[in-house]
Amino acid sequence: MSVCLFTHCNGQKKYDPKTYNDKKFSKQYKKKRGKGSPTQMSFEEYNPISTLIVPEHQVLKAKYPFIDVHNHQWRMGNQNLSELAQQMSALNMQVMVNLSGRGWNRNGDSFLQKVMNNVKTSKHKNRFIVFTNISFNGIDDPDWTKTTVAQLERDVKKYGVNGLKIYKNLGLTAKDSKGNRIRTDDPRLDAIWAKCGELGIPVLIHSGEPFQFWLPRDSRNERWLELKQKPGRYRNPSKYPSWEVVMEEQHNVFRKHKNTTFIDAHLGWLGNDLNRLGKLLDECPNVYTEIGAVLAELGRQPRFARKWLIKYQNRVMFGKDTWRPEEYKVYFRVLETEDEYFDYYRKRHAYWKMYGLNLPDEVLKKLYYKNALKVIPNIDKSLFPKD
Repeated sequence: MSVCLFTHCNGQKKYDPKTYNDKKFSKQYKKKRGKGSPTQMSFEEYNPISTLIVPEHQVLKAKYPFIDVHNHQWRMGNQNLSELAQQMSALNMQVMVNLSGRGWNRNGDSFLQKVMNNVKTSKHKNRFIVFTNISFNGIDDPDWTKTTVAQLERDVKKYGVNGLKIYKNLGLTAKDSKGNRIRTDDPRLDAIWAKCGELGIPVLIHSGEPFQFWLPRDSRNERWLELKQKPGRYRNPSKYPSWEVVMEEQHNVFRKHKNTTFIDAHLGWLGNDLNRLGKLLDECPNVYTEIGAVLAELGRQPRFARKWLIKYQNRVMFGKDTWRPEEYKVYFRVLETEDEYFDYYRKRHAYWKMYGLNLPDEVLKKLYYKNALKVIPNIDKSLFPKD
């Protein structure tokens, strides 16, 4: 659903005084005023209200039903799924993929059992798809690979999971018993990737982080605010492998395991370099990607991002990551409208403004649901249009 604040939404700067007036702006201005003085304030305090008057469309519900392929529900084992389904329906989200089937503690089956039982006994069971996870603890054990492959097969055949999610600790912070970093392309993991291909399930893999986390924390780093507010996200080059090393290891896995389908999370952290991401997709036809938590990269380059998404329309899916329903409207607005100069929802991710891509309907359909239906097994196709 689109809500236009203007009498004419055709580029004219005429606004409806019933919905936009000086009193409203004054109230909004007073509400958001920072503590900084007229002559001195911090970057965090400086948060100006735009006075630009242009057509504006608040899209509260996606134009087409969609599948969120990147979501985390950490308490799905005892969660009220009827309440969650109601929240999803308000957004036009028909299916949610919960990537955290085994939660934080990936050893033992009890957590996954509770999750899958809650889903299967719910009247909304066709609205949820669950991925499993693996633990790298004990990777030095001679039986680790055999045991982990057996767990993966059991999760699919016994419990009914439909994919494997790999967290970013692999290749970055996960270590073996000797304290050595476990590379994403470690040969001990080859059997895992191969088994996923054999079982016909995709691997949604998150490797690395934004490369700016490796850069000096100074005035030239566009993620400086995030590193200030979340200092643990800084990757000191003297303690961590370089960003290029981490990403190349991931790409080596893609190249080696051509019979396994991978979903490269967060646009592979290449949303700022879509040409490079396109080359990776060209090289690896078994790789897809999704837009979770990287919408800000697309929203600041609307013309090129639109062309790129049209070109690679068969390879990109919708994802959000953090479950905050009120934030989805920014995704819809960037993808569906041609609005200009509007706010992202989290300043530390993007102090810049967003611009709408106004994607063609067929591209939206593929992004919202068609591509996921091709890649992720056992999604109820009756929830989506037949075209």
